[in-house]
Amino acid sequence: MSFHNFHGNHETVTRIREMLARDRFPHAVIISGPEGAGRYTLAQMIAKALECLEQPNNDGLLDFCGRCSNCTRIAQSDDLEARFAEAVETREAMREADKRDARILIQTHPEVIVVPPDPPQMLIKVGQIRLVIDSVFYKPVEGRRKVVIFTESSFMKEAANSLLKVLEEPPGYASLILLTTNPGELLPTIRSRCVTFTLGALPVGELDEALNASRKDLKQSQRELIARLANGAMGRALSFKLEEYVEARTSALTMLRSAITGSDHSELFKITETYRAGAEGRDKTDQLLRTLYALLEDLLMLKSGTPELLRNTDIRGELGRLAQSVDFDWIVTASQRLAEVERGMRRNLLRSLSLDAFTTSLER
Repeated sequence: MSFHNFHGNHETVTRIREMLARDRFPHAVIISGPEGAGRYTLAQMIAKALECLEQPNNDGLLDFCGRCSNCTRIAQSDDLEARFAEAVETREAMREADKRDARILIQTHPEVIVVPPDPPQMLIKVGQIRLVIDSVFYKPVEGRRKVVIFTESSFMKEAANSLLKVLEEPPGYASLILLTTNPGELLPTIRSRCVTFTLGALPVGELDEALNASRKDLKQSQRELIARLANGAMGRALSFKLEEYVEARTSALTMLRSAITGSDHSELFKITETYRAGAEGRDKTDQLLRTLYALLEDLLMLKSGTPELLRNTDIRGELGRLAQSVDFDWIVTASQRLAEVERGMRRNLLRSLSLDAFTTSLER
């Protein structure tokens, strides 16, 4: 495992490796890019390169060996989802009095801290920042630097202000890495103190080639469809669960047809009734909302006369029929209402009722 295993964005990765080779890696960086673009993977690679005991020099650029004790310990955090679930489970097992003050951090190496949003609000909280501050102002013992990776840019206001204080006077041995899909979510004063690296969307052809090499279970038509649906993100393409997407798309199409035709709602209610509370229901709802956005974008492409930009190419005919029944204003309104549903989910509004209301409010 090395930087050569990172798919795409070669110029950005090379720039980072050049900084590492010259020992000029910034004290604070932002890695921006869409979901699945490899932001966390790249941050983990940077942490390994900074702490690697061997630091091999490949092609005149700094790399990491992936074998030394530092690399292997940091690699234990590569599976962010699994480590996050473990941290949450550990906190849930605590006594109530202890649980209130416990904050979610992931640390498989003494000098590398991963800071995810803290549930249930899924925001980075001031308590997490205080724990980070307590750590970064102690010099590293088992590595060259202190590395902190913030996996999201969703900070509570007090937490953002506390982070800003660290960024204003960071210790010379610390590197803070902030990951985001939208740099605009961060305070301007935070952005101004960071060097930003942007991971761009990859071409469909490049995603298709990677899928051909790593997903032998897929047919060519399935590869091509996933490459379009991945929205330029390699990580999303490689882990894409097509069956789950098609199931969500079937529900989404039923909702859109119901909204456009104003037909009998019995089928609609059967579908939305399945989107219940709990973690499983949340994941299922998130998938449905992402799918609805993708379908609305495709309707917009068809109305704009750019069918070559369609993502759901396997249902071009169905989308064409729907597009004939709506106008631009309807698509814009549907997108706005969908954003309202998404915000409502964060406030724990009933999912099935929110989805019903979304559909019926768009009836023509």
